[in-house]
Amino acid sequence: MTHPFYPAPLVLLDLETTGANPSSDRITEIGLIQVDSMGISPWSTLVNPCQAIPPFIQHLTGIDDAMVADAPVFADLADEVLDKLHHRIFVAHNARFDYTFLRNEFKRCGRAFRGQVLCTVQLSRKLYPDEYKHSLDALIARHDLQYSGERHRALTDAQLIYQFLQAAVLDLGAERVTAAINELIRPPALPSQIPESVIDDLPDIAGVYIFYGEQDEALWVGSSMNLRRRVLQHFGKKANEGPAAYLARDLRRIAWIETAGELGNTLLERQLIQTLRPRMNSSIRHKTDQTQSLWQIELPKAVRGEAILPLQPQLIALTALSQASGELFGPFRGAREAQNIMNRIIKAQGLCRQALGLEAAKKDGSPCQAHLQGDCRGACIGREPMGLHNGRLLAALAKHRLAAWPYAGAVAIAEGPEWSTVWHVLDHWCYLGTIDHLDQLTALLAAERPAFDVDMAKLIRSELKKTKTIVLDWASLAS
Repeated sequence: MTHPFYPAPLVLLDLETTGANPSSDRITEIGLIQVDSMGISPWSTLVNPCQAIPPFIQHLTGIDDAMVADAPVFADLADEVLDKLHHRIFVAHNARFDYTFLRNEFKRCGRAFRGQVLCTVQLSRKLYPDEYKHSLDALIARHDLQYSGERHRALTDAQLIYQFLQAAVLDLGAERVTAAINELIRPPALPSQIPESVIDDLPDIAGVYIFYGEQDEALWVGSSMNLRRRVLQHFGKKANEGPAAYLARDLRRIAWIETAGELGNTLLERQLIQTLRPRMNSSIRHKTDQTQSLWQIELPKAVRGEAILPLQPQLIALTALSQASGELFGPFRGAREAQNIMNRIIKAQGLCRQALGLEAAKKDGSPCQAHLQGDCRGACIGREPMGLHNGRLLAALAKHRLAAWPYAGAVAIAEGPEWSTVWHVLDHWCYLGTIDHLDQLTALLAAERPAFDVDMAKLIRSELKKTKTIVLDWASLAS
């Protein structure tokens, strides 16, 4: 290997771990290469994670429980590793993964670690924008990188990172590569009142984030499959324009909650918006502020020889759901939305407002105004059979019918890899919360239920329709 091209000292690092979650998984192997004006210095060690290595990870890395049984725990290596990282730019492929894992391990040992981070995935994208793939395997194929050790072992992958840097310099020149590195390691633009260490702590994984202002008022709730990237986008080039400028000005604190993936993001984001009512999620906040409503239609019993009566929808508040009867349609975010939908159905279907009980009938039995204008098919004067009129009303409302909860009780939707599965618990169109072990179920079911929320109910209904979703009731799960 040739001498380094970059003026500042680097440490090229790769980790093997028991899984993908920096909070619950642990390091099983560290491989690093120190690069400076004196040349390069490789170093590696296995690490006892003090937890079982899942079979999938064993197959991927070749590291099993027996191999790490006698290896040092991270706490015994912390000082040595910290010394090797000190005053060097931290370089890794998907660097935030390795960086976050190391920071968490150091925190458990009572040590702080923070440094400039260079991700070679981002560097590859910047240097080779026309290329579609930037995984380490893609770099191996593109630049004909060579390795003698086992792939997916820490030191082997660290050596491949170094080879990629060498190949890029030979291909594009040291000046261009150095300029790209300098741009990528430049500190992010942040509001002056937010310390850079806060952003440094943000992981590159799925989750929901909350921006707080003065007196810890919730300003904004958002979600992303990459928390750090999404939060930084709020402070990009347009941070001084429109709502983004107000957000940057009022922001005092950033909090986040990690999730298992996209579904966890969607459920938790909606729940937090419903409970925190963040000031700048205005479109959603206004929806939840309105009185949610239903259309109720009593279906009369058919009696032979009696005339068919018109169905007359009644608008009721969602709070009266427990006393409601008949067919229910909705819920809608408010009375206005419910009335607007009914008005569109009446117009599109040529229904009669008099027959529906939404307009007073004329005393002389003359047709309604809509019939005179050609918008009513004549149910008001017997020109259209009432049975047909009723049928068209129910058919048009069918997609809004309030579905009964299709299960005997709570159900769960699984998300995440098999070695780190969580369960999103749902009951009667409400999201109760997420658990990672069955022992937590009893407490969750006993907790106070959240208020019914229209958008959450629609979200859950849509998710339950997906055939790819794993849905289990607790009886089957326990068995």
